[in-house]
Amino acid sequence: MRMRRHHSTADDEAGIDLTPMLDIVFIMLIFFIVTSSFIKESGITVERPSAASAAEQPKGNILIAVSADGEIWIDRKQVDIRAVRAAVERMRVDQPDSTVVVQADKDARSGLVIRVMDQAKLAGVEAVALAATAESR
Repeated sequence: MRMRRHHSTADDEAGIDLTPMLDIVFIMLIFFIVTSSFIKESGITVERPSAASAAEQPKGNILIAVSADGEIWIDRKQVDIRAVRAAVERMRVDQPDSTVVVQADKDARSGLVIRVMDQAKLAGVEAVALAATAESR
């Protein structure tokens, strides 16, 4: 009786199949992209006034900064007062239920801040808030 010998070939070698691991990584990447919320920043840091009634707002998707020099910043770009309405309308296309938070410097002209808030309202935003820091008691 003859004994058969089994010769291993290159096809029979054991290897690690990375396909399931790559599938899981791509699924996790898609999950994190879909569930993350993208926050638009204004572009400059302002010194906000303090207020005793200041409260944390849960969401403020569109931030508009008004500096003491009268500059208006939206999404890290300086804009003119006439372009505020168009910029807010453009940003609301992605998130129609977004709110606007105006971050005005404590030395900014109140007339300009009111005009910025008015332009945001004319763009169709229901809730426009003015940012302030809470006073320490």
